[in-house]
Amino acid sequence: MVVRSKEAKGNKSIRREYTKADIKELRAHSKARTPVVKIAKLTKRTEGSLRQKATALGIPLGHQR
Repeated sequence: MVVRSKEAKGNKSIRREYTKADIKELRAHSKARTPVVKIAKLTKRTEGSLRQKATALGIPLGHQR
């Protein structure tokens, strides 16, 4: 039996840096109270990534209000 790791299967996640435009968009969504699920689909980022960035920037997002 051969055991494969996640990397062997090609499921390695790709990290993308947040640009100034991404941060501006995140702030706008926060102000508009857009649901995190919708922001995630629009920006093609995970909910966790968005929540962590919002926390780092000190802006409210989703259930943190």
